[in-house]
Amino acid sequence: MVATRQSLKSFQRPPLTALILGLLAVLYGPLLWHWVDGWLTKSISIQHEYFSHGLLGIPFAAYLAWGKRQSWQRLEPRLHWLSLPLLGLAFGLYSSGLSDLMNLSLPLLLTGLCLALKGWPGLRLEAFPLLLLALATPTQLPYLIEPYILPLQQFIAATAGVLLQQFGMDVQVNQIYLAVNGQLVEVAPHCAGLKMLFTSLYMGLILAYWTGLNRSRLRTGLFFIGIVGISIVGNIIRNTLLAFFHGSGQRSAFDWLHESWGGDLYSAAMLGSLIVLIRAIEHAVPPSLNLAAPASSMAEPDRTGGQPPRGYF
Repeated sequence: MVATRQSLKSFQRPPLTALILGLLAVLYGPLLWHWVDGWLTKSISIQHEYFSHGLLGIPFAAYLAWGKRQSWQRLEPRLHWLSLPLLGLAFGLYSSGLSDLMNLSLPLLLTGLCLALKGWPGLRLEAFPLLLLALATPTQLPYLIEPYILPLQQFIAATAGVLLQQFGMDVQVNQIYLAVNGQLVEVAPHCAGLKMLFTSLYMGLILAYWTGLNRSRLRTGLFFIGIVGISIVGNIIRNTLLAFFHGSGQRSAFDWLHESWGGDLYSAAMLGSLIVLIRAIEHAVPPSLNLAAPASSMAEPDRTGGQPPRGYF
């Protein structure tokens, strides 16, 4: 009879995990919906639009965290001292009412909760999902980076001008501007591929983790160098086509590639090329002997209780 009462009392008391998840849903559900709606409808600010890779990355992070639940439960409860400052900072940022600070409070709060519930082992266990969330959290980072990519804008403009001249078009290049048949085209930071570079590097991080490519420093380094190269070449081609369409008066083609689904199709093709790049690296570069893993096999997602593959992420 006593055991029955204790069971009933335990049943009536909501589990700590369910309580925490419920509070997170109440506090951050509207914020996450604002991100998703803004990314899908492009109603969010242009700087925050740079983080639209979160449409794939955040669900993948949640999937990884869910797969680690058994390993999480096996960890002993412990409180790390750093959790209290992080939780306090997250509360302060959320209470500020400023969108960017509220955004940053989410990864800080989750990091603090990991340290508060399971200590350092819990944070190590959830490190990669937290990294994916942090890199998908909208901030003003693109605005801070834009002044430093002026050389890239100038390089893309100059290269596009040379390519268009090969087709007999009248092209004049001035810094980041192309005058094609008297029509002026600007290679702006957004058009220079900064957003696509963000997305490509983010998806490259996921692919390197998922395929086990991150077990080799050499393969990982070549992969990310290749990502940067693909992004630059892809955006040179895209800006060349845009300048050609604009200079030749093909307004509908220009709008299709610049703002319509043609741009999305082009971006999808660039992301698809990352898989081709991974296969090429796996075929050409042998795995390190001390970190040997089947080069052609896909790393299975957490069939061992949620432990991530050993690597550099």
